[in-house]
Amino acid sequence: VQLQAFGGGLAQPGGSLRLSCVASGQTCSSLAMGWIRQRPGRAREFVAAVSWSGTSSFYADSVKGRATISRDNTKSTVYLQIQNLQREDTAVYYCAAAGDGGNWSPDELRDYAYWGQGTQVTVSS
Repeated sequence: VQLQAFGGGLAQPGGSLRLSCVASGQTCSSLAMGWIRQRPGRAREFVAAVSWSGTSSFYADSVKGRATISRDNTKSTVYLQIQNLQREDTAVYYCAAAGDGGNWSPDELRDYAYWGQGTQVTVSS
């Protein structure tokens, strides 16, 4: 499975952006997907995740109410939209796919077997 994230860049506080993650190599339509970020000087942290069917979504408290994760399995793509961006959202954002072993907790980074290369998001005026 190869994952490639797009959509990062510079955004203003209060603005919004949408990240995309395209999967290739092996269908991810049966795998849960997540977004994880790494803020400067900090460890990677869970942001959001979506079940394989797209019917269940999960969010970190830091983005709850501001973020929406969705997926289009016909396009092998997962999206993360964040509104009301804050400077604290500045980070490298990674998309990841859960392993196909069946055991998956959305906020457990060790449960993600496949990782993309990350896309930088900078929130600054």
